[in-house]
Amino acid sequence: MRRASFVQKERRLADEAKLREVRSVKFLRLILAVATLLAVSCSKKETAETQPEKKPETQVAAAKPGWLTSLEQAQKEAQAKNRLLLMDFTGSDWCGWCIMLDKEVFSKPEFKDYANKNLVLLELDFPRAKKMPPEVTAQNEKLAIKYGIQGFPTVVVFDSNGKPLGALGYQAGGPQAFIAELEKLRKG
Repeated sequence: MRRASFVQKERRLADEAKLREVRSVKFLRLILAVATLLAVSCSKKETAETQPEKKPETQVAAAKPGWLTSLEQAQKEAQAKNRLLLMDFTGSDWCGWCIMLDKEVFSKPEFKDYANKNLVLLELDFPRAKKMPPEVTAQNEKLAIKYGIQGFPTVVVFDSNGKPLGALGYQAGGPQAFIAELEKLRKG
């Protein structure tokens, strides 16, 4: 008898354990289902109205108005018009001195007038935030190596036949001072 009651008790405990296991599994399933529903319902669905703002793509760098980016084109124009070729090695979007040179000299009407009569302008840019066409980047890098460019801005001036006349950088004094230096290079 004792043996029978022990077996019955054992079965009852096993059944209770199974029930507890089943109940706990059901409870866990219920918690997981609720958590999943909450996660899905609380997550943002991307629609036209709720899409996160996309960062603008990197801008493609373009030369300043009146400036060329092709050495070949600039050389042909300098020779055809019998003008000096001015190569501006610049970091247009990061170099403080380059930005000042552009702002204080290249963008001024006095310099633009002088350039229209005497210069062919070639911008050789090395931007950090803007993208350049690969062929322009390759050309600019080759020219920087060829002319031993150590810093920015560096302005290298050539005669109409491609003979180097000298190099300039940023200097105070605006367009008048810069034009005076160009004239010294022209006269040799």
